[in-house]
Amino acid sequence: MGVALGAALIALSAVLFIVQPMFRGLHASLEREDDEMTDTEARKRVALLALRDVEYDFLAGKLDEQDYRSLKGELTAEALAALEADESSKSLSAVGARGPDGIEAEIALARQRMFADMVACDACSFANEAESRFCSACGSALLSTAAG
Repeated sequence: MGVALGAALIALSAVLFIVQPMFRGLHASLEREDDEMTDTEARKRVALLALRDVEYDFLAGKLDEQDYRSLKGELTAEALAALEADESSKSLSAVGARGPDGIEAEIALARQRMFADMVACDACSFANEAESRFCSACGSALLSTAAG
């Protein structure tokens, strides 16, 4: 009897939790807010972030060149499709189709942003965090941060 009463109380609690927003008068808006990302914008962002991560993993030595080129090709195609879908959904006639050169420009811009606050090792050219005093790849002292 006690088990059945406990199960009934748990079930009642679950039902009350589910219907609580209706009693409070809360509702989900069917309109998209201006600051919300659309599906195509989210696809574009995810694809470009994945490209950035593959680039970083390759530079960090986590990927060999064959895997890097394979992943970069797949992700570039995905990013290009996402960019084209985003542009067509926004109906931007001024931008036009980006093509392979446009995606390479996006990758270059993402690379530039990613490594803007990095310090290159003089010995092995590995990109290290700006606060690093020693190279994460080879252990050499970073001269540019030691002087500053």
